[in-house]
Amino acid sequence: MRVHGLHSVVQTDDGRQCRCAVRRVLKSLATDERSIVATGDRVWILPTQGDEGVIERVEPRHGNLTRASRGREHVLVANVDQFVIVMSLAEPALKPHLVDRYLVSAAQGGIAPILCLNKADLVDPVQVQPLVGYYSQLGIPTILTSCVTGEGIDRLTKYLRNRETVFAGQSGVGKSSILNAIQPDLGLLVREVSEATEKGKHTTTTAELIELKIGGWVVDTPGIRQFELWDIIPEEIEGYFPEFRPYVPQCGFPDCTHTHEERCAIKKAVEQRYISEQRYVSYLGMFTGKMEG
Repeated sequence: MRVHGLHSVVQTDDGRQCRCAVRRVLKSLATDERSIVATGDRVWILPTQGDEGVIERVEPRHGNLTRASRGREHVLVANVDQFVIVMSLAEPALKPHLVDRYLVSAAQGGIAPILCLNKADLVDPVQVQPLVGYYSQLGIPTILTSCVTGEGIDRLTKYLRNRETVFAGQSGVGKSSILNAIQPDLGLLVREVSEATEKGKHTTTTAELIELKIGGWVVDTPGIRQFELWDIIPEEIEGYFPEFRPYVPQCGFPDCTHTHEERCAIKKAVEQRYISEQRYVSYLGMFTGKMEG
């Protein structure tokens, strides 16, 4: 059985739903997590009466999207195959450093990333081709979408078929609008972005597991304005930047941090434009612990 949402609604294998309480024994477990049960968890339940029951056991997880929240682990969703990172090209403005944090978290959780750049109708596509090309060269499917013109919706739909996917991004980037375009009868609520702040309001308030008619499931998550990585040390971060790998052995010091050292091959590659300066700035933000975007 799968946990359908953060209010412990469980979807049974035959499609029925029941509301569950977390048994006291689970609540008493020593854990650093913010939530013992997360959306997407596979659980065992003990029926009590009607459509109610109690969660007896949570199966081991894989494919987790996790962030740090107030010094503790917050599992946003568990047991997914892929992660659609939804960013808008305008209203609100694109935040590449947030994209890079999501990519690191996807790699940590063993989830295949897909980059969805929404609201393509609001920008000149020529301006974003360098960005699309760079991430595509890293092996990340990068799709321009527009819920106004329908651009990219069919291509994105093909990636979702018979897969278990999480959608995440800032408030106002259009996650719910895209899902409505993919499956119109979902009727997910959407709101306009504030012209004054260029920030969206939290239309989606809880992570929810949604069954798709094309096969598979999608988890629509609340908007996240900042994304702090969980359980990662600075020395590990370079490993999540695949474009660094050819240059790391060329650094003058075996323990080079690629921040201040002389004879750093990574910094030289950035100067020569073999590595994106934007991506390097993302690396520095993660290494120093400073939140970017």
